[in-house]
Amino acid sequence: MGDKSDKHGARLDDELRHETEGLVRGGGPTHAERDHDPEPVETDAGRDPTVAGSSRTVGSPPGMSAGDVAARSEFAKALAGARYPATPEQLSAHVAGEGAPDTAVRALGDLPKREYDGLRDVMDTLGYGHETERF
Repeated sequence: MGDKSDKHGARLDDELRHETEGLVRGGGPTHAERDHDPEPVETDAGRDPTVAGSSRTVGSPPGMSAGDVAARSEFAKALAGARYPATPEQLSAHVAGEGAPDTAVRALGDLPKREYDGLRDVMDTLGYGHETERF
């Protein structure tokens, strides 16, 4: 009785098992008519169906590479809680206090001496991309 369902009862379980037997055994649709088969999705792998002819990398927004996304994410984590506008000295001191890697502390300390309005301003100055549109 371990493979039977308490929800439907034995008779309905047997009917459902009979209806799905071909699907379970064959590993695919069992319809005799092609019009009733589901459309394949393998051809859509890695493609955004809302954008015709998109050549962007999977998982990254338009205008950014996968490396830009990863770097921006790490900087965003390190700069969480920073108060803007901020100078490079304030930003590097903040990330140093958050335990960020020395490379991030140095990169922020080497920014041109001016006030930065936010993460996007900092990332643009560091040379990382930003998204050109939002979905």
